[in-house]
Amino acid sequence: MQAMVLNKIGGALQWTELADRRPGAGEIRVKVTACGVCRTDLHVVDGELPHPRVPIIPGHEIVGRIDLVGPGVEGLRVGDRVGIPWLGHTCGVCPYCTEQHENLCDYPVFTGFTRDGGFATATIADARFAFPLGETGSDVSLAPLLCAGLIGWRSLVMAGGGKKLGLYGFGAAAHILAQFAHWQGRSVFAFTRPGDVAGQAFARQLGASWAGGSDERPPEPLDAAIIFAAVGELVPLALKAVRKGGRVVCAGIHMSDIPSFPYGLLWEERQLVSVANLTRQDAIDFLRLAPRAGIVTRTTVYPLGQANEAMADLRAGRFEGAAVLVP
Repeated sequence: MQAMVLNKIGGALQWTELADRRPGAGEIRVKVTACGVCRTDLHVVDGELPHPRVPIIPGHEIVGRIDLVGPGVEGLRVGDRVGIPWLGHTCGVCPYCTEQHENLCDYPVFTGFTRDGGFATATIADARFAFPLGETGSDVSLAPLLCAGLIGWRSLVMAGGGKKLGLYGFGAAAHILAQFAHWQGRSVFAFTRPGDVAGQAFARQLGASWAGGSDERPPEPLDAAIIFAAVGELVPLALKAVRKGGRVVCAGIHMSDIPSFPYGLLWEERQLVSVANLTRQDAIDFLRLAPRAGIVTRTTVYPLGQANEAMADLRAGRFEGAAVLVP
């Protein structure tokens, strides 16, 4: 198999030939056909997440076909198309796992961070954390749903049922979530980098009622706001934008420091919460509803060997939507 491997935090990924791997008990081997490039991959490469494992193969928005099944696997077979997300394994016995909060497991394994991921021609996965995708939709179009879509979905649920929703940072996750929220009948207010006219136009194309810079106030108070950009300075701005009793959801796995702000921004029962990882139920719910919502992902495709270029373009904001690697 071939893979793009991170051998040193802060370094470039290296094209590497590796021996074919075989799945163990409860595992499957998947021939990767597409893998999305997520901002979390940048955090992994840059060492912004604690306790990294190196060398590591990044990538956790994986679509592929099972080509080998380990002992004890039930419900999956060779040839099935599956998706493999960020959450790769949980212990099943800690208080969080036993209370339906496996996203907060004390002993998790994360795809592309503590377990080799999908920037490769093949990967090994815990079969319990791989999701059948059926045959509708292309591999490339489905890949961003495996993290951008899933984290967006969990964030939307945590944001509550308000009708006026702000999205700060209009990247891969927001471009999926805007479509979903529009399908639900919500009004979407998209906040991009100041001056990003193209990004604002893109948001309007996807159903946003209003689009402007992150330094602007929306034309009316929001019921909730979700922050996808890893910029702590957006938190006070989002709190200013939501109504009394409104909620601000921080959806990223990493964020720069949040500056101090007056208590008055939080008062009147505004809430500030974070989203961590996902549960398998999140994946089941979202992947069932996404086709009904008519989600269409905008993707820029790169060959696997150009993973470094894809991440550089993501960092610089040189495309709309999501980047996807294809072996």
